[in-house]
Amino acid sequence: MRLIKVKLRNTFSRILAIDWGTRRIGVAISDRSGTLASPLVTLNASDKLLIDKIRDIIIDEEIDRIIVGLPLNMDGSEGKSSIAAREFGVRLNELEIPIEMRDERLSSWSAENLLRESGKKPSKDKARVDRAAAAIFLQGYLDELNLQD
Repeated sequence: MRLIKVKLRNTFSRILAIDWGTRRIGVAISDRSGTLASPLVTLNASDKLLIDKIRDIIIDEEIDRIIVGLPLNMDGSEGKSSIAAREFGVRLNELEIPIEMRDERLSSWSAENLLRESGKKPSKDKARVDRAAAAIFLQGYLDELNLQD
């Protein structure tokens, strides 16, 4: 009998992605295998309980890492939105969980295109666009992690 060694994928708790915006915050989550990102919820950016709601998601979904979208300009430079997203990332530090900023250029554009292709009007459901954008840049992050295995 020959023994076959099988490399098992490392399993980990889920990763939460946040597509920060001045009005809405799109949230996506990874599966436990770290393979698939899915849109989860859209939160109101001006909600006074925003950090508490994110904390509840972290606890309920057993999140061990947060990826915050960094809206860079097309040339890679940072503008007002990038600075505001970084400030939001600093606010998340109170959650005592690793936080990483992630380039999210074109994620909203890609999300809008996907919705159009599925017969939906992005202008009618901005909350869906924000959730989908978070899932898009989270999926890119997961794909990069899986290439390193």
